[in-house]
Amino acid sequence: MSNRFNHRLGLLAGAATLALVLGAGVTRAQDVVTIGLVTKTDSNPFFAKMREGARAKADELGVKLQAFAGKYDGDNESQVAAIENLISSGVKGILLTASDTKAIGPVVEQARAAGILVIALDTPLDPASTADATFATDNFKAGELIGQWAKGQLGDKSADTNVAFLDAIETQPTVDVARDQGFMAGYGIDPKDTTRYLDEDDPRIVGHFWGQGSEEGGRTGMETLLQKDPTLGVVYTINEPTAAGAYEALKAAGMDKSVLVTSVDGGCPGVANVKDGVIGATSMQFPLLMASMGVEAIVEYAKSGKKPEPSPGLDCFNTGVSLVTDKPVDGIESITSEEALTKCWG
Repeated sequence: MSNRFNHRLGLLAGAATLALVLGAGVTRAQDVVTIGLVTKTDSNPFFAKMREGARAKADELGVKLQAFAGKYDGDNESQVAAIENLISSGVKGILLTASDTKAIGPVVEQARAAGILVIALDTPLDPASTADATFATDNFKAGELIGQWAKGQLGDKSADTNVAFLDAIETQPTVDVARDQGFMAGYGIDPKDTTRYLDEDDPRIVGHFWGQGSEEGGRTGMETLLQKDPTLGVVYTINEPTAAGAYEALKAAGMDKSVLVTSVDGGCPGVANVKDGVIGATSMQFPLLMASMGVEAIVEYAKSGKKPEPSPGLDCFNTGVSLVTDKPVDGIESITSEEALTKCWG
């Protein structure tokens, strides 16, 4: 009797121990922080590098990353569906580069109401306060730098040299507007209302074309604007794939040596194009840094409830920008393509 009783006690004790072990395992699984990343597309190397930076930092900190992307630049519907999915899965935070900075607002508000920290990366929402925080380049400054460079290259001729603008998409997301308007300010064009473009009246503006941030769009846009003004002398592009397409159109028209091409991003292919003379100057961003800092901020929020704060005087945390050119202009700080190739993000 005593032996059977002791045996039963042993079984009960073993079961209790197993329950405690399993319970601890469940608790640990529940305690793992999950972070969502939603980017504009998978095709642009800028967002591929952003995803790489987020995943590396998540692995380093022992948290889980779920990554989603739109099918194309401007695909708001897929981004909304991704955020709804992340809300349902109970993530602690979401890192977002929005295609439509206004239309994404309602689902972002749903996420925040559920206690999820939402950080905009690269592209501030409209208004910026829709997100809890923004980690981004000062995109107005990025545009301003290449505008100043173009003006400096031309000197007095800039007063009579026309500019073609190859922008992103028709809805004018904040990053698109900021770069465009920054370029105008740097070049000496009055941007009027800096929260939008198309309201300017400077005769040097040949026109705007929405190239969807792609090489094909850049080529088509350049062909279109060259038909409108075959004497133009400067091209502003929203990013380096667009610039590469624009250059192909200029080359086909025999104008690749006479037109200045400017851009923003600072990816290694873009920097290589600066070295090869395809792009005259570009403003380098740091997407890997944006994403890794975003992951760190969400992990800190999960631990302490503390939210990140913007840089002084800005509505975002400024992750920095550098002008890259092999034709420097006096008074404008820049780095060479050789220097930039050691810093570019792939």
